[in-house]
Amino acid sequence: MSAEKEALTYRAAGVDIDAGEEVVERIKPLVARTYRREVMAGLGGFGALFELGGRYREPVLVSGTDGVGTKLKLAQTLNRHDTIGIDLVAMCVNDVLVQGAESLFFLDYFATGKLDVATTVAVIGGIAQGCELAGCALIGGETAEMPDMYPPGEYDLAGFCVGAVEKSALIDGSAIQAGDVVVGIDASGPHSNGYSLIRKILARAGNPFDLDLGGVRLADALLAPTTIYVKPILQLLAQQAVHGMAHITGGGLTENIIRVVPDHLGLTLDASSWKLPAVFDWLQREGNVPQVEMWRTFNCGIGYSVIVGRSAAQSTIAALATLGLTARVIGEVVPARGDERVHIG
Repeated sequence: MSAEKEALTYRAAGVDIDAGEEVVERIKPLVARTYRREVMAGLGGFGALFELGGRYREPVLVSGTDGVGTKLKLAQTLNRHDTIGIDLVAMCVNDVLVQGAESLFFLDYFATGKLDVATTVAVIGGIAQGCELAGCALIGGETAEMPDMYPPGEYDLAGFCVGAVEKSALIDGSAIQAGDVVVGIDASGPHSNGYSLIRKILARAGNPFDLDLGGVRLADALLAPTTIYVKPILQLLAQQAVHGMAHITGGGLTENIIRVVPDHLGLTLDASSWKLPAVFDWLQREGNVPQVEMWRTFNCGIGYSVIVGRSAAQSTIAALATLGLTARVIGEVVPARGDERVHIG
């Protein structure tokens, strides 16, 4: 006579439905704070509803998706999960902003091997905070518990953003011309790029997370959340003409600004126009990172840039200052010189 088989449940297989429901209940008030009047239905349905209404005459939808890379590994190592969600939102909404679009709504994807309620709520709380900073609604998402897919204590994140811009106000770089200037806006730190190299440097240096960088711990400098530029830049666009914009992400300064510049033009950037922040100075020295590698890996202190006519440079910098952003002229648009379209000197 065969032995009776043990009754199996989803929980026995490693998926805790009750924990997932607890997460949903705990994040509901956080998510509700992000809602805009256009949200018709959010959490709980099979699809989230958002009404465009009559706000736009000729609306162009602009979408973006991203993650935060291996900055996640650093957050998990340091057991600090409350701001990584801000990074996730920032990486998406800042990209959408480049074309002049207002972020309307955001969805997230959180995946882990075993759901820890406190960690999950902290992460999604950061996402909600990022959405508030960007003025977009956290309209839905997915929390996936997948046993054996991730090591204990690890999780992954992805974000999805949809924005809109009036067709006549779309910024595509076509207005950029030789003689225009590049205005660079301060970053809060490495943002969410280059962390595979950062972690390599940290490991070789013995992970000195408590190192003092002029009053800021190295750990705090590296985990500083990515600046969300949406609200002040939208206000700037309402005040004056901007010919082009760039979000400085993977590829650093050398590969991002040039993406919005017409092919027959190039860029000359002046590295002496801003001071390399202490965290980047430490990374370069400790890792013996060549200067060209710094430019193409990190933002080096410039998280976002706008390209304007030379006569509008100072008014742009002054307007950004009143909006809470520190900026300066970091370069100019020039005729392209062969294959090398970006020169940093």
